[in-house]
Amino acid sequence: MTLTELRYIVTLAQEQHFGRAADRCYVSQPTLSIAVKKLEDELGVALFERTKSRVQPTPLGEQIVAQANLVLEQTAAIKDLADAGKDQLSSPLSVGAIFTIGPYLLPKFIPHLQQLASKMPLYVEEGYTHNLRKKLRNGELDVIIVALPFVEPDVVTQALYEEPFVVLMPKDHPLAAKEAIDPLDLNSEQLLLLGEGHCFRDQVLTTCPSLQQGAESSANSSNVRTAAEGSSLETLRHMVASGLGLTILPASAAESSLYSSEVLVTRPFTEPSPSRTVALAWRASFPRHKAIDALRSAIKACRQ
Repeated sequence: MTLTELRYIVTLAQEQHFGRAADRCYVSQPTLSIAVKKLEDELGVALFERTKSRVQPTPLGEQIVAQANLVLEQTAAIKDLADAGKDQLSSPLSVGAIFTIGPYLLPKFIPHLQQLASKMPLYVEEGYTHNLRKKLRNGELDVIIVALPFVEPDVVTQALYEEPFVVLMPKDHPLAAKEAIDPLDLNSEQLLLLGEGHCFRDQVLTTCPSLQQGAESSANSSNVRTAAEGSSLETLRHMVASGLGLTILPASAAESSLYSSEVLVTRPFTEPSPSRTVALAWRASFPRHKAIDALRSAIKACRQ
């Protein structure tokens, strides 16, 4: 039994697909399949039920995968302890960011980080909050950038900044004549939102109760439209430009656009403006405090 094999079964349990699991582990599908079968033979039990459509853990397999997760977390802790004795700013830092933060924040703070820690390259990954959470716990990522609330045992969170939401609309839209938008103004508009799994969708619905009611009520939901799975804020921007409706963006996403002000415009909300709190999260056992400090300083510097 090897740590590599344990990582394979944990990833396979998460993906429930040999091809996707192999891609995440940076190996070929046959390599992963052979390793999983070898571990099953060694243990003398079937860890996974295999069908044509998907792969899922057996009841006993679920218990073994859970234990493998704990082993990988402890392995990450050992690596963290070893890293504590090295120059904390000389080895790579693995950073994850949610989809609605990464594309807009990373290009701004990385140049600042290079000035603060020129010998510390970044491994960067974007993902959904729930996937980044798992990778943080098992040591695949050192620190993640998420939106609060974010609660996880043995994980430290620290707020970085508050980011307001804005409304994106075509320049000739009637609401563009207003200096600020009341959330109630959107009740009669075709509103485009990200799909399930995006925490930004949940934040928008939470901070705009009238939209929450519209999204949940079959009688009044015709004005709330969910973009296709896998869509991004940029996809929503293109849909607005094509005339399909309006959308809500975090301010950082509104600042970056391929469209001129002759096509799309943004308007703030009336006070109190809906917003989100962006934060860093890292394992409490992670010993490279100077690396966290450098990352935090770089992000704050680009926000000034």
